[in-house]
Amino acid sequence: MTDDKIRCPWCGSDPLYVAYHDREWGVPSRDDVHLFEMLTLEGAQAGLSWITILRKREGYRAAFDGFDPARVAAFTDEDVERLLHDASIVRHRGKIASAIGNARVFVEMQARHGRFADWLWDFVDGEPVVNRWQSLADCPGSTPLSDEISKELKKAGMKFVGSTIVYAFLQATGVVNDHLVACHRHPDRLGQR
Repeated sequence: MTDDKIRCPWCGSDPLYVAYHDREWGVPSRDDVHLFEMLTLEGAQAGLSWITILRKREGYRAAFDGFDPARVAAFTDEDVERLLHDASIVRHRGKIASAIGNARVFVEMQARHGRFADWLWDFVDGEPVVNRWQSLADCPGSTPLSDEISKELKKAGMKFVGSTIVYAFLQATGVVNDHLVACHRHPDRLGQR
C-alpha cells in the first residue's frame, strides 16, 4: 500500500523524518520537558542537518536524563567530560555546556513564570501562528517573533538561541505552524481553522 499524502518536501522519504513531520512538527506543545528537549536539540543541530539530530535523539534522551531540566541543570564538569565521550550525541563542548547552562536558566524561568510554556506561549497570546506558505522558498529562516524571543532568551543567559535556531524551535513546537498549505498536516486541511 502506498502513502499518497502530500507533505512538506523537507522531510523527504526517510521514515524517521516522515514520522517526525506527521506526528510532531507543528503540533502545539505546552509541556516543559518537551520544550526543553526541542530547545536543546535545535541548538545541537546548529551547523548540522536535522536528520542527524533525529537519528541521535534517543541517545540525547538517555544522555540528558530524559530532558528533565532540573536534572540537567545539576550536571557538573564531570558530566560534560562524560558527554564528550558519548558517541550517541553530538560531541561538541560548546553545545553540551550550553545545554546544561540553558537548563539552569530554564529552571530559573520556570520559578519566575510558573512554567516555561506559559512564558513562551504568552508571546503569541496562547494561540499558534498559522502561516500559509505555498512553497519552502516562501518560509523565512527567522521572523520578528523569533528575533524577540531569541533576544529575551539571550538576556536571560541562554546560549545557542539565535533567531534562526529559535524560529526552528517555534516551528518544531507548534508555536508557529509552517506546514505548507498543500501539506496534509496544515491546519486548513485538518479542519482546525
